[in-house]
Amino acid sequence: MDELGARAAAFVARHPRQARLRRVGTSRAGTPLLLLSVGHGARNALVVGGPHANEPVGGATVLRLAERAAADPRLTEGADATWNLLLCADPDGLRRNEGWLSGPYTLGRYARNFFRPGFLEQPEWLPDGPDRVTLPETRTLLDLQDELRPFLHCSLHGVDVGGGFVELTHDLPGIAQRIAQAAGRLGIPRELGAYDTLYWPDLGPAVYRIPPPRRGDLTAAITEAAVDSTWCHPRRYGTVTAVVEAPMWGVAAVADGRPPADRDGVLRAVSGALRHDTRRLHRVLARVRPHFAGVPGAAHLLAPVDDYLLVCPRLADAWDPDTDDGSGRSLPPMSTAHLVALRLAGRRLALRTAGLLHQLVTRAGADPAGVLPELDRLVDEGCADYRDGCSAHWIPIARQVEYQTRVVLAAFELAGRRPTADARSGDPGWNPGAAVPLRRD
Repeated sequence: MDELGARAAAFVARHPRQARLRRVGTSRAGTPLLLLSVGHGARNALVVGGPHANEPVGGATVLRLAERAAADPRLTEGADATWNLLLCADPDGLRRNEGWLSGPYTLGRYARNFFRPGFLEQPEWLPDGPDRVTLPETRTLLDLQDELRPFLHCSLHGVDVGGGFVELTHDLPGIAQRIAQAAGRLGIPRELGAYDTLYWPDLGPAVYRIPPPRRGDLTAAITEAAVDSTWCHPRRYGTVTAVVEAPMWGVAAVADGRPPADRDGVLRAVSGALRHDTRRLHRVLARVRPHFAGVPGAAHLLAPVDDYLLVCPRLADAWDPDTDDGSGRSLPPMSTAHLVALRLAGRRLALRTAGLLHQLVTRAGADPAGVLPELDRLVDEGCADYRDGCSAHWIPIARQVEYQTRVVLAAFELAGRRPTADARSGDPGWNPGAAVPLRRD
């Protein structure tokens, strides 16, 4: 996190006429939230790095975008644009991932050092609407959107294991082709059936439209991503939001759009494995929790554990062709890519939960409940399934960054061609007070 700020300051020193760096907010732990701006145009683009604590690639991407904007006047003067680049939306969470950020980049090291706060402590969520925001990071995002009224807002996310895809609040004709070109040249698999977008409309291969949301209780919001979000807050200004996903470990099968040979058999296996892992994790948690009640820092690790274990049974029921999950909704048509994505997602939830509990015990320096061997087995089994069962392979950081950069530049060009009329006219589903789907994983 400190390196990001230092590199941004060095960039401004090299480009004093084009670039500015300012503090736009402060995190819960007192870390400055820094905005790097390049150019002096009237039309603003806002790019947000690090919206999730375990997704660091966006920080490197915003610095790459700054370099591109400074070097190419077509991106600034030629487009009458200013690039506004938030270095990291959750710097406190990013610091808690430093155990794996320096490498070596192995699945086991990542899982045992992974951190992401509970759902209600993630900056892009607005579970109670924009008027009742309590997180300073979220308030900073909203204030920036209201100040800049950007024509383009990009949120830079990372998929730990899977493929690349984009979620849009508005259609950008041509972006699917740009994504295909970038992914093909950089060896990034495109996720053609993303778990996050299972019920969302497709705008093209690996491009999904963020739909009007459905209200529900907290469990429904987590499993169906139906909550308010900073993604659509600036829609009143005609802003296009693009959520850009880049994978750390790629899985080629997420790009397999062929019909599956045995859809129901795979779904039964995936839901059964998730239920089995959830039962094991519940047993571990029951043994661990009494020993860490009131221990400083334990609550930060237990909150996401509780969230994941709340989600898992509902998802297992939703995916099981033999179970009625009570939603009254059937699964959509599914390709092999969809089934692979669900397998990865189920494994992800269990692996993250095991990794967080593993940290809880190891950081305490003692294992009074004797759970470390079981947690190590859970982590090792999950990593082996990713590596050997799904052929997950590490994608070098430089390629992750370049992929995100190319997708953002494509969105910048295509969004810049859109009419500047107010979003209220001619935009189906526009609703200034509607909740907005947000990330589940």
